Amino acid sequence: MDVGVWPAASGLREVPLFDGLDPRTRARLEAISETVAVSPRTELFRQGETPTALHFLLQGQAILSGTAPDGSQAVIEVLTPGAAFVVASVLVDQAYLMSASTVTSARVLKLRAAPLRALIRTEPQIAFALMGMLARNYRSMTRQVRDLKLRTATQRLACYLISLVTDREAKSARLRLPFHKALLAGRLGCRQDSLSRAFAVLRDLGVETSGATIMVNDVPRLRAYAMPDELAEEAA
Repeated sequence: MDVGVWPAASGLREVPLFDGLDPRTRARLEAISETVAVSPRTELFRQGETPTALHFLLQGQAILSGTAPDGSQAVIEVLTPGAAFVVASVLVDQAYLMSASTVTSARVLKLRAAPLRALIRTEPQIAFALMGMLARNYRSMTRQVRDLKLRTATQRLACYLISLVTDREAKSARLRLPFHKALLAGRLGCRQDSLSRAFAVLRDLGVETSGATIMVNDVPRLRAYAMPDELAEEAA
């Protein structure tokens, strides 16, 4: 449930997508927006519902999950600050294909769906900004589908760990997983037992785990095994 509400302007300033809006356009967007604080494990919307707002995560963690006809559920994506929730469903006014809920306490910017669609028809700045976000989301989705087809769970885990290494020249790195391993398994498209086996395989490549702390003792070796996208493109 919502535990606090702030003026919309405070939330809009935290979304880089809207940095380039002129004052008049920003004011129109503020008029249909609100910033709310929510508790952990709060359901923001449910699969099958018609969107009433476009959500942006400002602080905290949230997940997108899907439910099968037999009631089984799976984590589809783990969202971190700056992410928007299922933009396409909001823009085309179609039912959500996933549910969204918070993992931690969170702050969320909400833009009312119907007025937002009306603004898009009259405000090119907003339309172009959201079109760019849709394009980036599509690329991200395509990359994830490609990885599911072309990489094993162990390779996907290795790529994810390499993505957490900020120093490209590092020979070793101490990392901290940004969320629980159960969520990481969903993010990588595998079961928890598969994730455990993947970590076990990576031990031979110098990866040690202690709870949420990961020690990568040989970053170049792990990178060579993972072949993350940038290396694959250089080798092509």
